[in-house]
Formats: sequence, structure tokens, C-alpha cells
Amino acid sequence: MGGLGAVNADAVGDAPSYAVCVDFDQLTVEQARRRDGTKWAQAAPDLIPAWVADMDFPVAGPIRDAIMHRVVTDMGYPDWPLEQPGLPLPQVFAERMAARYGFHPDPVHVRPFTDLNQSLQALLDVLTEPGEGVLVHTPTYNAFLMTLEAMNRPPVPIPLVPDGETWRAELPADPQGARVLLLVDPHNPTGRCFTRTELEEIADYADRHDLVVISDEIHADLVFAPNEHLPFGLLRPERTVTITSASKAFNMGGLHCAIAHIGSARAREALATRPPALYGQPSVLGVAATVAAWRECDAWLDGVVAVLDRNRKTLAQRLPAGWTYRVPEATYLAWIDTGIPDAATVLEREARVKVAPGTIYGAPDTWIRLNFGTSGPILDELLDRIRRAF
Repeated sequence: MGGLGAVNADAVGDAPSYAVCVDFDQLTVEQARRRDGTKWAQAAPDLIPAWVADMDFPVAGPIRDAIMHRVVTDMGYPDWPLEQPGLPLPQVFAERMAARYGFHPDPVHVRPFTDLNQSLQALLDVLTEPGEGVLVHTPTYNAFLMTLEAMNRPPVPIPLVPDGETWRAELPADPQGARVLLLVDPHNPTGRCFTRTELEEIADYADRHDLVVISDEIHADLVFAPNEHLPFGLLRPERTVTITSASKAFNMGGLHCAIAHIGSARAREALATRPPALYGQPSVLGVAATVAAWRECDAWLDGVVAVLDRNRKTLAQRLPAGWTYRVPEATYLAWIDTGIPDAATVLEREARVKVAPGTIYGAPDTWIRLNFGTSGPILDELLDRIRRAF
């Protein structure tokens, strides 16, 4: 299969066209070291990075075509009003949710943001007050923990506890005055894909305590069969704000384009009290890339999911004995208890593999998060190093 694709200057006016087919296993460590994104640029010459949540796969051809078309034809102000930034996105998002998940969000209530963290911060700013807690599954995505700390919204834990080969959530009897529940599904860092029964339990809990549920579903397209993603907005549309982006599944985090479907009237009314430009708007390149991803790149996505499925199983076969690893049901993130104190530091020193320390997610320092969204050769080298060191 082709690599990054050949340039065809006739495909889109004067813009080059890139082949859709890629070999997701072609990238070597030596080639990856030439990249200048944060994942590889911050790694020492002898280090393999598996920490930040970027995959190592080339971006799909239609996405690159869409970006080049925009660059070549018009980089001026977009033809959408300030009150409707990213105008094509609401309809494209609604179409995708209906086709993939049977969820029919009203495009009128879809609002673009620059990224998920910004959307969460905007929502917490208008829905909560400093000092009020926010219900959240723990361990928790580190950027969200940092947001809660910076905004003085203390996390009210919903512990995820080991349950055989997976994880079980334990909702607290007392929400401690929280008015918002932050749901991350599929979950980061555990890779849990919550079942309908579990989500119904959360929905009933939200009803009893009159909660707005902010549902981060950014990894929804990276679920492994037989697991299935169920949008929370299907269960309680009137209580839900769904935040998502094409950035994780289609590997384009640097383009900064996200959306929020504001199903909750409470959240819509609260956001309406702020000026429309206060929370920014996505760029024309981010919008073009997202539209292309959601409309044209599912074949590419199927190839990625197949490689990730293989990689998550490879980890189960090759991690050192005694390490606890529950094979994730979604995402490209492995949540592992090594049993080694200060594990991330030890792995970097002894194996020359850089992972994210569990402490930043609120877990003990024996835990690590390892990104397996890479090629077979790089994953093999990473695991060889770990096996030799431990």
C-alpha cells in the first residue's frame, strides 16, 4: 500500500491531492524522530515517546485535500456570521450522529469551539460557581483535573474500581452540592466504554439530583467490537451537553476544532449571557478538515481501528509478568499498574520509553498511561525495551 501518497496537482485546481490508502505499519522509529510535533520533538534521541495522546498515523488523504483546497482557493474571512461560527459543522455533526449512532441532535443547538478543554471551561464558567464541586469519574483525564483545579471546582469522585477484566463505576450517595456531572465516555485513561445499563444508572442519578451532564465523547469513533458507543444525549437530551471533536480519531489535534451540542436549555440560556466571540471560534482550516473527516474518511478510520485492535492485544501478550493491564474497550490508551514505585520515571530511565505517570490522573505512582497508537515496528521496539529492562 502507499505511504503518505503522491501529489496530483490536477485534482483540486492547483492543490495537490493525496492518496487515501496508507500503510499504517510503515513508520519506523528513525522516520518518526524527524517529526516536529510535541510527541517526538520533546523526546531525547534514544527515547521512544508513548505519553501524549497523538497517534503516529498519517492523516487521511481527503483531510489533506480539504486543507489544501482551502489554502489554494481562499484563506479570507469565512462566510458565516459571528453568531454561527463554523457554519457547516452543525449539520455535518448531526448527520454523522444519526448515521453512526441513531442520535438526532438538533443542528440549531450545536456550537463550535476551538477545542474540548475550552468548551468544558466555558460551560463550567456559566453553569457553576467557584467552590462548587463537579462529579467526575476517577482516575480522570489530566487536562480536566487541571481545569477543575484552576477554576476552583473541586472534583467529586465517581471511583472506577476494578471489576474482573473491566471497571465498575461507584456513584456517590451524596453529590455534595454538585450541579454538573462530567462524563468521559469512552473513558480516558482506562479505555472503558460504558454500557447502556451503566449510562441509564447515571441518567437516573442525574434526574434525582437535577444535574447537567457534560459528556466528553471525543473517543467515540475508536471503540472495539463487540463494544458499542451510546451517546448520552440519546438517554437524556434535555440534561446533556455533548462535547466532541474529530481530532482524536482522525489524528489532527493541532487544528483546534471542536463542537458542543447544547441539549440542556439551562446551558443554552447560560451561554447566551456571554458575547458570541468571548469563547473564540474555529479556523477555516479546522472546519474544512473536520467536515472532510466526518464525511469522507470512514474507510481510513476502519484501518486505524483494526491496527489499534491488534496493538491493544499485543500489549496483553507482551507486557511483563505481574503488570496489571485490562485490555481497553476503546481509545488507543493503555492504563497499566506496573507495581513499580515512580513507574514513569523508572521506565524512562531503564527502558528509554516515555509514558504518562498515573499521578497526573489522580492514581498512585505505580500506574502509567501508555499510548499504543503507533505502527507495529515502533510498538515492537517499545515492548522489546520494556521486556529487556523488566
